[in-house]
Amino acid sequence: MVQLIVGEKGKGKTKHLLDKVNSEIKTVSGNIVYLDKSTKHMYELNNKVRLIDVSDYFIENFSEFLGFVCGIISQDHDLEQMYFDSFFPISKANVSDLDACIEKLEKVGEKFGVDFVVSASVTEADLSDFAKKKVLISL
Repeated sequence: MVQLIVGEKGKGKTKHLLDKVNSEIKTVSGNIVYLDKSTKHMYELNNKVRLIDVSDYFIENFSEFLGFVCGIISQDHDLEQMYFDSFFPISKANVSDLDACIEKLEKVGEKFGVDFVVSASVTEADLSDFAKKKVLISL
């Protein structure tokens, strides 16, 4: 499953994402990974959540990002949820590629039993009907 938290830059998407991940850690039986463009939010995350600074890994496009995500999943058979903050900068995807990105993440999630929550700087009005169905929070 892929869920989106969308809104313009500076509207508070990261706060909602952090609140969600910190509340979910209390109820999930498996592991949670949080991908971000820096370690800035390290102290706002529960210490049971694994934070990965994607900027350390020289990712150049969404295909490489997807391979990176699959590598994380392959190394953690107890992984249940992944959270992506600042989706477009970390994945190197464009807004126009969002539907294709969601479809690929859905396939990976179904195959390996991982749910994805994605924070993206885009307004709900700019999303396709397909992507609008995935919106969890719109700011």
